[in-house]
Amino acid sequence: MAGEPYAVILMAYGGPETLDDVEPYLLDVRGGRPTSPELVAEIRGHYAQIGGGSPLRRWTAAQAAALAEALRLPVYVGMRHWHPFIKDTVERIVSDGHRRVVAVAMAPHYSTLSVGAYEKRLIEAAGGRLELALVRSWGEHPQYLEALHEHLAQVLQRFPAPLEVQVIFTAHSLPRKILETGDPYPDELRRTAQALAGRLRLRPGQWDLAWQSAGHLPEPWLEPDAGTVLERLAVQGHRDIILAPIGFVCDHVEVLYDVDVEYQALARRLGVRLERPRSLNDDPALIGALADLVRRAARERGWLG
Repeated sequence: MAGEPYAVILMAYGGPETLDDVEPYLLDVRGGRPTSPELVAEIRGHYAQIGGGSPLRRWTAAQAAALAEALRLPVYVGMRHWHPFIKDTVERIVSDGHRRVVAVAMAPHYSTLSVGAYEKRLIEAAGGRLELALVRSWGEHPQYLEALHEHLAQVLQRFPAPLEVQVIFTAHSLPRKILETGDPYPDELRRTAQALAGRLRLRPGQWDLAWQSAGHLPEPWLEPDAGTVLERLAVQGHRDIILAPIGFVCDHVEVLYDVDVEYQALARRLGVRLERPRSLNDDPALIGALADLVRRAARERGWLG
């Protein structure tokens, strides 16, 4: 029935909010397989250096609140690997009396290993009790690109010679096996990077697309790694570099530790200046993009009166 109210769920990966959460969080990530004490200690150390926990849930909740205000609709948050779990959020949605839900994975670029996994958990948890409209592949949405462009342009102006700055666009690495199945993830990221390079008027050769935060699984991951690109640029004589994590929509450990701690340490060793743009977090342009995506999905399902 057109015009019947619908709800929205924002889905994200999840992350430990305290150091005590790290071990049970890793247990969930690894499907119940225990993590070695050495790796637990290493990862706890990462979170200790960014304030003692992940801000991912807090930022996703802020995005949900801003989106709820923009849409004047209830917006819920569900996480794949930590509280509030997607399955628990689905029970809340059902309990609150909703039958129709627009679902947005807070990952703009689709992969079966990321967005596909969120959707699988959502569909399983719903168990046929909800009508679902799934939003996918929004890395070229004009307002999303506008938000990224604005943040990048601000960083470029910090340098004395913006035209000489090299830009490394990054996203979370995934196992290279996705290339064998035609997974669209790398191509979607490249289109976002190309769109941003065009808006910034970067010359050919002035930017790269690289991968960061590869996991601990003993298998090949997407290449090139961002650290490898950083080293190559330093060898070529470049001293001013921006690393822009365009695959992430808010602050979390892959930004605050992997970029701000590890890559910054590498940059210092290489003698280069490395800057990154602020994460989008609850940027109004990002919220505008999400609102447009939700309305479009609802309209396509005939849910708007």
